[in-house]
Amino acid sequence: MENILPIEGNVKYKITLDPGVWIFDDRKVDLNNYFISNTEKEDELAAYTKNISAQWDREIREGAVFPPTLKTEKKFEKEKIINGSFGIAFKHFLKNAEPGEDASVCLIETENKTIEVPLQEADTFILAFSHNGKPLKEDGPVHIYFGDGSNRNEPIKHIRKFIIK
Repeated sequence: MENILPIEGNVKYKITLDPGVWIFDDRKVDLNNYFISNTEKEDELAAYTKNISAQWDREIREGAVFPPTLKTEKKFEKEKIINGSFGIAFKHFLKNAEPGEDASVCLIETENKTIEVPLQEADTFILAFSHNGKPLKEDGPVHIYFGDGSNRNEPIKHIRKFIIK
């Protein structure tokens, strides 16, 4: 039960979170490249456009090459899951709990202390639940990263529950 995290307090629905099943959730994000800045993302878009253009030109000259089979793609996806570091946005769960209209604060109860953050900021949290393919058992079950990545090197750890006030 230490891996289950409740969201309680000023919410319409008290819910529990089980990070052990999030690996199968399509809303998960790859933490290895999630916090890349917007300029780097724009550069990626330019590079992608350039690569697609080159691919198009090559196909016109040489003919099309068929993409990898679905079986190969599933193999790479499985390897990514086995070795990846993933997180999921807290806003999905906060929305399902339906905080009260007068709710303005999220208390993060950890093993040692309670951290108070504005509810709007909590809406940007990313809950990390795996690192290099392993669940966060030592200091988890989740780590909290702020949406802007400002605590990327020092996430909030040892989370026990979320209380909405």
